[in-house]
Parts: sequence; structure tokens; C-alpha cells
Amino acid sequence: MNRLKIYHLLIVSVIAVAISGCTNKLGTTKTSGTDQTVNTASSKPSSNNPSPWEQAYGEPLEQQQNELDSTGFNDENQFEQAEFTPIPITDLWQRIRNGYAITSTTIHPETRKQLEWFINHPDYINRVVERARPYLHYIVDELERRNMPLEIALLPVVESGFQPYAYSSGRAAGLWQFIPGTGKVYGLEQNWWYDGRRDVIASTQAAMDYLQKLHNDFGNWQLALAAYNCGEGTVGRAIKRNQQAGQPTDFWSLNLPRETSAYVPKLMAVAHLVKNPDKYNIALSPIDNVPFLTIVDTGSQIDLSLAAKLADISTDEMYQLNPGFNQFATSPDGPHQLVVPVDKAERFQNALDLLPDSERVQWTRHKIKSGDSLDKIAKHYHTSVSALKQANALSSNFIKAGQNLLIPVARTNLPSGLPATQSQRLATQQVTTSHQSKKVHTVRAGDTWWDIANNYNVDVKKLTSWNSKAPSDILRPGQKLIILSETISSKTNKTTSTVKYTIRQGDSLWSISQKFNVTVTQLREWNSLSDRTLLKPGQNLTLYVDATKQSGHI
Repeated sequence: MNRLKIYHLLIVSVIAVAISGCTNKLGTTKTSGTDQTVNTASSKPSSNNPSPWEQAYGEPLEQQQNELDSTGFNDENQFEQAEFTPIPITDLWQRIRNGYAITSTTIHPETRKQLEWFINHPDYINRVVERARPYLHYIVDELERRNMPLEIALLPVVESGFQPYAYSSGRAAGLWQFIPGTGKVYGLEQNWWYDGRRDVIASTQAAMDYLQKLHNDFGNWQLALAAYNCGEGTVGRAIKRNQQAGQPTDFWSLNLPRETSAYVPKLMAVAHLVKNPDKYNIALSPIDNVPFLTIVDTGSQIDLSLAAKLADISTDEMYQLNPGFNQFATSPDGPHQLVVPVDKAERFQNALDLLPDSERVQWTRHKIKSGDSLDKIAKHYHTSVSALKQANALSSNFIKAGQNLLIPVARTNLPSGLPATQSQRLATQQVTTSHQSKKVHTVRAGDTWWDIANNYNVDVKKLTSWNSKAPSDILRPGQKLIILSETISSKTNKTTSTVKYTIRQGDSLWSISQKFNVTVTQLREWNSLSDRTLLKPGQNLTLYVDATKQSGHI
């Protein structure tokens, strides 16, 4: 009897397999050469008559199907409607890569040339990354808000090396290297107290406004970037020449100034390197994809050293985050805003709320003597005539002996300097012409003469001469180099930047000194020039300029 049951089950199984073999993927069976849909609902086995599947596996096929349906992925519509939680991006570099919209998979030969330089200077990349760390997240946020390509977040690498106090011989200043005229067009105020070209927030907004305007003009981001460097007129004329000659008008086809021809490839190279650091054995230090800085409205003028104390940060860091301020305090007329780290903002705001406006700047009293003038008093206290007039409600420059003036003064000296990797920075320099201190620098892998000279604010030629070398000599890791402090000025406090100036036709020492607000004697001293030295076009001069005095003189 058991044997008969087994035979019966085998026969049923064979028949079931034969039927299923005639069924195609759409649930149809072939009948007389035509496709007919099988109604699977009417052919389901009843619970009283278990199918071979049930007998073999102890679970109805319908139940297994229902379990598949319950996952939400068996039905195509359900699959499309399923919600996925995106994996958060923790590294800001990855966020930047995801927002690329200019670069392509192919690398132009000019870009490859620039790429090779960056690959061969990994230490420079490391320094730039550290400089960018406080500012980069804010820049990326603003670009995304404007729906702009995130390659532009890397533009300060090309412009300034992310040095907020960078000042060029071309009269440009700040992260985004605005010249005075263009800065004013885009709302960057420049006065004795404040230079908006160096203000990280204001200059970033201005740079994006300008780039968006240029993109609207040319309809192409590479052309917009070229125009940012050399001006829209120069790019427009180059396009017109190519059009008249029947030639392409893309960036790579235009005849542009040498600096501009290298400018866009440099940015493309940096963007490519950031996208593929592992490919070139570059270790990009991660930057957290979280806001680093925020803006606090102070409501009135405030001493920056006092603000740093209230925010529980160093004075150096306060100046690093607020490089737009030329003096010891914010401008009396504003902007009345300070940038502070996000995690210090609440503490800073609470401390400000408890501090009266009258205690935010320290004052001293000066009794006017016979022969005094506002200009003389202002120079004595390292302030401006306009600041004195405003503080004392004076409508003219007329003052009387015996009167008292209120003078705003710094609570402490200006900061001793930002991190050593930022060579062009706000610094208090106490230098005497009678003494030069000596330092020893140990060469690291990737160091170049230019990098070392830039780090110590010295001229490459002087650096090589101190070490009986030539700029073409190869540096080796572990090599010791002597660094002598530069004789910049005699016992004066200056906020200085090193400028490399190329002499042009018609230049004289006097005209150069007037342009950069220095003396002819200083120019001769810095460059070892005698009274009889003739200047030649193309010759390079090194200047140590007070960045805070350049706004109105260039």
C-alpha cells in the first residue's frame, strides 16, 4: 500500500513538472499555437488537496509568495516607491567631488602640465589644505546655495593659496585676490579700519556675484574663470578675433595672456587632483563636512583682543577668521560683525550681551598741547584723523590747546602671527637694522627654494646666497639651511606682506615707493641697490608692504 502511494506521488509530480514546463515567463501556456493567459487564481490547489510542493516542503506556495510580497520589493511599483536613507557625506572633499560641473574625464595637455607640478609638491598641497580648513565649508555652502560648480571652491588655491592676507604686486588682496577697483564695484569697502577684499565672508560673496555675472556674459564656466583673471574685455576681444577668423571660441582655442592661459588649467589640475588623490599618491587630510564658522553681530565697535577673550579663542585665531580688519578694533561705522567658530558662538553672544558698548573699546585721554594737530596726534597713537574726529564729535580739524581728546587704543599688541605655514599674514614685527637673528631650517621631502623662502618671508636669491647655493641647486631631505631675519624697518610695528614687484617701462624707485607707501631708502635696503643702480624693465624687486595701508594708494 505504501509503495502504491509513492508511485501515485511520483506520477502527480511528473505531471506537475510537465505542466510547469509549458508555462512561459508571462504565466501563459501554449495551446494550438496561441498564447493564452492561465488564471493562476482558479488553478491554486485547495487546502484539502496539498500540492506536491506542500508535501515536499510543508509550506503552501501561496504563503511563500505572500511573504515575498510583504517585503515590498516583489511588486515593481512598490520597489519604485521604496524609500532609501542616503549615506551622509562626512568628508568635505567628497562633497566637493560630487558637485563638480566643469571638469571632464579627459585631461587637456595644459592641465596635465599644471597637474605634474602639484603632484611633485605634496607638501604645498598639505599646507594649502590646512589654510583652507577654517573657510572651505562656508565657501562650499554658498556655492551649493547658488547652484554653482563646486570646483570654484578650489579657486583660492590658485588665487592666494588660501592665505587671507595675500597681497600681490598686481594690487590684489585676500583669498579671492580682488584689485581695489573691482572690489569697490562689488561692494567691498576699503578704508583705514577695514578692507573688505580680505574679509572672508564679504569677499566670498563678491567673488561669487562676479563669477555668476561673468558666466551670464559668456555662457561657459571656463571662459568666466578666464575673465575673472584677466577681465571680461580681454576675453571678449579674444572671442571676437576667433569668430572673425572662423575659429572655435572655447577657452582652449583663445589667444589669452600667458597668466590666464595657465590660470584655468591650474584650477582644472587642482580639481582633478582632489578627485583622484589616491591615483597620484596624494594624502588629502580629511575636512569634516560640518560648519566651522558662523557670524555674530556685535552691534558696535569692539576691540578684537577683547572679543577673542569673550569668545575663548586666541587673538591670532580672531584675526585669522576676521582678516578684513586693519586695526586693533572693528570699524566704528561697521561692519559690526565678527566671524567665530560655531562652537564658540553662544558663549561669545552671551558675553557680549553682558558687556556695555562703552566698555568694548579701551580709551585714553590726551590733553592737547600747543603745536598739536589731529594728524600728529593720530600718528602718535597709531590711529586715524577720522577716528579721532568721530570719537570726539569734531566737525573740523580745528583743535585748541588745553582741550582733552578721547583716543581709542588697543588693549594689547597686535597678534604675534598666525601659524608659520601662512607666510603672508597679519604680524607684529619688532625688527632692528643692527641685528639679524639666525634660524636653521631642515629640508623636508618636497621642499623647494620658493616654498622655504615664502614660509620665512625672505627672497629666494638671498636665501640661496646665505647658503652658498644657486636657485637651480637640488635640495635634499635632511639638508640644513640658514635663515636670517630680514631687515625690514627700524623698531616699527607693521602688518606686512611680502610683494614681488616686476619693474615696468617708466618705473623709478620713487614711483614704486609711492605706489606701495614705502620709502626709497627701504627699497634700496631690501634689494641691496646703490644710489647708482639703474632699474631695468623685467627686473624683480622684493618689497615688505604694510597691507593695511594699500587700499587707498594703489
